[in-house]
Amino acid sequence: MSLSLFDLTGRIALVTGSSRGIGLAIAGGLARAGARVVLNGRDEAALARAVETLKAAGLHVEGRAFDVGDSKASDAAVEAIEREVGPIDILVNNAGKQHRSLVVDFPDEAWHDLMRTNVDSVFFMSRAAGRRMMTRKRGKIINIGPVQSELGRATITPYTATKGAVKMLTKGLCAEWAQHGIQVNAIGPGYFDTELTKTLVENAEFSAWLCKRTPAGRWGKVDELIGAAIFLASDASGFVNGHLLMVDGGLTSIV
Repeated sequence: MSLSLFDLTGRIALVTGSSRGIGLAIAGGLARAGARVVLNGRDEAALARAVETLKAAGLHVEGRAFDVGDSKASDAAVEAIEREVGPIDILVNNAGKQHRSLVVDFPDEAWHDLMRTNVDSVFFMSRAAGRRMMTRKRGKIINIGPVQSELGRATITPYTATKGAVKMLTKGLCAEWAQHGIQVNAIGPGYFDTELTKTLVENAEFSAWLCKRTPAGRWGKVDELIGAAIFLASDASGFVNGHLLMVDGGLTSIV
């Protein structure tokens, strides 16, 4: 009985930004838990490779290439998925990007691009899927709001602003939609070894600082996010709403 709470058989999940890294790991984890998963990305070739990798593992997945930062594209894609695949039970808003620079040198276009990718996409996709979830009186939305939604750091101030916005979108959507049977939560990854963090992983000084700063003493591995995603996507989290679940090796537990 207890294990069945985590079973996602028969559920349909859409994971944005899932061609690689954290998104791909979460998509594979949800599929292994029984869900039929739709992967998303803007790079059609990378998306196709990700889909084939998961299919080769015997998982039930497919890909949809569209720009989640575009309101009309997001609406059209959600409508098409619901019509051609089935009702979206689980939405994971994972798409995101980074741009490192001191604020005084930060270009306007990079600021707008970060906001569009990291914040607009969460709003547009949640709105498109949420409208449909409301009519069904059920649904799970999982945002990715890493430790930078709580902690500031030089050279990534605009990024922390976007992730702080994601944190508050999570809480606000919970306040509006919990009454409709929709649960909106977030996963807060710490520092994980991915393509986005490659330069930091390879920076010996930064890695040494991070390992000293993190109680677990190391970088996270993307597969360590799967359990949190399955929990928040499943019946096991039936009364969890508006919550930011940190998966950070204890980073935010100390000052």
